[in-house]
Amino acid sequence: MADFVERPHLRKEFWIIFSEPVENAGDRRAVHHLHLAHQYDIEARGIMFAAGPFLGDDGKPFGPGMIIIRAKSEEEARGIADADPYHKLGFRKYRLQRWQMNEGTIGLRINFSDGAYTID
Repeated sequence: MADFVERPHLRKEFWIIFSEPVENAGDRRAVHHLHLAHQYDIEARGIMFAAGPFLGDDGKPFGPGMIIIRAKSEEEARGIADADPYHKLGFRKYRLQRWQMNEGTIGLRINFSDGAYTID
C-alpha cells in the first residue's frame, strides 16, 4: 500500500450503555412501554445515537442491549442510564463504557414521495 496516507480521524466520543439482564428480575413486560418511552425521549432530544439488542445465531436477542449516547461526562451518561425504567426499577443492570468513533461510514437513502428509506 505505497499510496497510503494517514488521515485525521473523527475522534467523536460517545458513551455506550450495556444494559444487561439480571437474575430473578421478574416480568419486565409490564414496564417495557416505560423503557421504550425513555428511549424515544432521549432519541427525540438528540441524546441517543443508536440502540438495539445483540442477536444470537438464531436471530433472536440475547444478553445485553447496547445504547450509544451523547454525553459530556460519565456523570451525565450515568444519569441518562439511571433514568431508564429498566435500570431504575431493577429489571436490568448496566455497565458504561466510553467510546471513540474514528472510522466508518453510513449510507442513507430517503424517498420523500413514499417515505421509504434504506440504511446501509
